[in-house]
Amino acid sequence: MSGHAVAARGTGKVVLAGALDTKSEEYGFVRDRLTAAGVESTVLDFGVLGDAVMRPDVDRAAVAAAGGSSITDVRSRGDRNDAMVIMATGAASEIRRRFDDGEVAAVIVLGGSNAGYVMGRICEALPIGIPKILVSTIVAGDTRPYVGTSDLTMMYPVVDIAGLNSISVPVLSRAADACIGMVSGAATIQASTTRSVAASMFGVTTTCVTAVHDALAAESIETHVFHANGTGGRTLEALIRSGMFSAVADLTTTELADEFLGGVCSAGPHRLEAAAATRTPQVVSVGALDMVNFGARDTVPSSFEGRLLIAHNPAVTLMRTSAEECAELGSILARKLNAAEAFTEVLVPSAGFSQISVDGGPFHDPAADRALIASLERDLDDHIPLRVLDVHINDPRFAAEVTRTLSRALGLTEGAS
Repeated sequence: MSGHAVAARGTGKVVLAGALDTKSEEYGFVRDRLTAAGVESTVLDFGVLGDAVMRPDVDRAAVAAAGGSSITDVRSRGDRNDAMVIMATGAASEIRRRFDDGEVAAVIVLGGSNAGYVMGRICEALPIGIPKILVSTIVAGDTRPYVGTSDLTMMYPVVDIAGLNSISVPVLSRAADACIGMVSGAATIQASTTRSVAASMFGVTTTCVTAVHDALAAESIETHVFHANGTGGRTLEALIRSGMFSAVADLTTTELADEFLGGVCSAGPHRLEAAAATRTPQVVSVGALDMVNFGARDTVPSSFEGRLLIAHNPAVTLMRTSAEECAELGSILARKLNAAEAFTEVLVPSAGFSQISVDGGPFHDPAADRALIASLERDLDDHIPLRVLDVHINDPRFAAEVTRTLSRALGLTEGAS
């Protein structure tokens, strides 16, 4: 089972994974609170330098071995970074092995940045739905390296994880209690479906995606909607690669613009590649490619001074993409889609790529939109149909056409390929 699959509620024990040379007191406290509630635990030690103060169930030698080395070798190298990579790999591998054997119900990690790094690797190894709790001071900063595409739950401890005191004890208690609730509560059973569709959405394309969602629901097709904010796109790509979806409605490809122009919602260089790589049917559009996302107004790079900017809210500034940029974005989109061998069709709403680029909207720029369409017409291979509709993206007629195309992709009507 892929680490990105969705799991039912776990059975087994709560794994307490940490560096027991420095955090034994805190792990002992959490373990005892779990035990008092009737929840069993497994203590795994990924510490390297000092001696473990409490006795683990899985010692650091076993973790290093699972990481492809030995604890003696790890120590002798004297390379902190290398040591963390080995121990994180080992911890993730050992916990995944135990999960596959039905021995893991949840994971708790306490500590600083090293603990966060290890938890990030553990999250990659476990499916969605298995509780993953990180209590760390690093969660007050940029958490993307630790969350990745997982369902990680994070708590800020207020003080460092450095002993038990009047602040840390209540925080650790709540972390333990949260985990107890997660593993002891009634299992959530989601009605199964033989077909599911992934869709990408932004606030300015919500009307379209909601209409598609509702139309598919009427056909008993489950739709999973991903916010095209960078992390959402990475998660979408990862779950497509895991084989979770029957088809993809990638209607909001705005993350390509942020990757191209340095916006804050980039999903990385491999966005829009998973469906082609896994031969997953896809219907693709150009939703919100008329904009790039930045933070507050004073964070917009000076190189974009003089461009058309609007404040989405005090923390988000949108920049209109130019005709030249749109032409390049069309080419980027085409190059990625040309690799597809499974069902792939591109639908373009020529009267507006988002809610704010329709006639009368602040980003209305027909010349820029035409430049993107022209590059798609030039660069898309002949085996990929391109249909340009004289409507805007949130017009009900566009959503209806997307739904009909998805139906063909899913084999619900004649003409599926």
